[in-house]
Amino acid sequence: MYKILVVDDEERIRRMITKYAELEGYSTEEASDGIEAIEKCRKNKYDILIIDIMMPELDGFSACREIRKFSDVPIIMLSARGEEYDKLNGFGLGVDDYVVKPFSPKELMMRIDAIMKRAGKKSSGIGGSGTEHEIIEIEGLKADLTARIVYVDDEKVEMSPKEYDLFFYMLKNRNIALTRERLISEVWGYDFFGDDRTLDTHIKLLRKSLGKYASLIVTLRGVGYRFDANI
Repeated sequence: MYKILVVDDEERIRRMITKYAELEGYSTEEASDGIEAIEKCRKNKYDILIIDIMMPELDGFSACREIRKFSDVPIIMLSARGEEYDKLNGFGLGVDDYVVKPFSPKELMMRIDAIMKRAGKKSSGIGGSGTEHEIIEIEGLKADLTARIVYVDDEKVEMSPKEYDLFFYMLKNRNIALTRERLISEVWGYDFFGDDRTLDTHIKLLRKSLGKYASLIVTLRGVGYRFDANI
């Protein structure tokens, strides 16, 4: 049974999400602001967080920033606004999905289920008796795929979970034209409910993280992207 923390200053929204989540068999807890959410996350373990942006005391962005310092729990962010800046900010903090109000509770439940399935697939692939790390080095870039660590000119770079996923997938498929559909399907999952702008946003964030090596990610107009690199 998944345990969900619902964070929103509107009781009506919290109750609605809780109602549908419990119908799906999920266990839920609630928090009315960012400070309460951080406190609960420090004391309890959750499978996924649903956090509103605009809240009193501490907003959703600030709460996510603090939570990411000690937890990589999946996060879905809620907002009454749909500006690209909000999405860039949220994804940059490691948010897994972004839902604009008003939203369909049933769709939100499907998004939760999709994220949990992907998280489950990831966890099932971790472990094993081997200790050898898969490392790819290209010019001043070094990626330890096993440890999920990236270095740019010997400096460790911090990325959001999805940035790591996207970067590692492109690295493994370097010098291959990757369609937008393929990238979304492989990185986000075939059941992803977002749109192409989510991919574009993460490409922007990834290029920023790679610094002077951003040009290795080539845009293929009308097709998608390609990571140009020779090892």
